[in-house]
Amino acid sequence: MDGQELRQRRGAPGYRVTKLPYRVRVYLNNQVLIPASLVRVLGISGLKYAVITISYNGIPITIKGVKLLRTKHTDSRQFTIPRDVREAYGIRPGDEVEIIDIKPFRLS
Repeated sequence: MDGQELRQRRGAPGYRVTKLPYRVRVYLNNQVLIPASLVRVLGISGLKYAVITISYNGIPITIKGVKLLRTKHTDSRQFTIPRDVREAYGIRPGDEVEIIDIKPFRLS
């Protein structure tokens, strides 16, 4: 076995996103996907809460204390856009948002 085979991960290859900003559609349940490749590059696989800056129609929106949801067998994460933010900016399922920044959330 060569080194490439050892690094291969299980399952489907998924999205190859390695930097921010990243454009993505809002799911029907008002969640947004952060692909596993981006999670690994940013080093946020251990984060439970984050400060996420998104852009919708050119307007930057910072959401603090977003819970990063995960599944058992992948590094990808999802987060739900809060209702008050969705209502204030008119974000609906199927709309495209741009993830500009993801930082750890710290209580201060």
